[in-house]
Amino acid sequence: MLAYIHMIYPDIKLEEELWKEGYKYVVGLDEAGRGPLAGPVVAGAVVILGEDQIVSDVRDSKKMSEKKRELAFVEIQKISSACGVGVVSASEIDTLGIQKAVQKAMMIAMEIVESKLGSKIDFVIADGENILSIPRYKMKKMNKGDLLHYSISAGSVLAKVTRDHIMYDYAKRFPEYGFDSHVGYGTKKHIEALEKFGACDIHRRSFNPVSKFLKV
Repeated sequence: MLAYIHMIYPDIKLEEELWKEGYKYVVGLDEAGRGPLAGPVVAGAVVILGEDQIVSDVRDSKKMSEKKRELAFVEIQKISSACGVGVVSASEIDTLGIQKAVQKAMMIAMEIVESKLGSKIDFVIADGENILSIPRYKMKKMNKGDLLHYSISAGSVLAKVTRDHIMYDYAKRFPEYGFDSHVGYGTKKHIEALEKFGACDIHRRSFNPVSKFLKV
């Protein structure tokens, strides 16, 4: 007997509810790169104003193929009302801690969106109940937000693709670490490279086990 996997695609029911309540500019936020041992954390922010701005293949970026993410990345920026991406470096993560670094990346992304809109964002919806709130904004934080709500899913695609591109560039600068294959996550290959070469400029020194491999 064949087993069929039900594909979940996000919808805009939450956005529509908020629009009806008078919140015109609802921004969806998500981040990529909370857990890696190297590279930045990146946040994506997306505002749409209606169903005609939905990119049909968009869902949680982790559940999309790289090819589909790349195509959606271009289309989201083309048809959304406004988009923004915030990048916070590994050294800033070491200074701020990952929670505040994620918050900073989201705030940068939102500032870019507001600049494009020429208006303040009215309401924030974001993936992750445990992320820090954005000061002075009405905000709803939820787990599985990137799975269920379109604006958050679109933000996750922007964040993931942007971060992957950054890590592919770093792979050319630091070829010995294999960043093009694991984009900084703590894979066996990455740990073996750390053991052999020590940490490089883009490793998060505050993360274990990177601290064990710092060059004296």
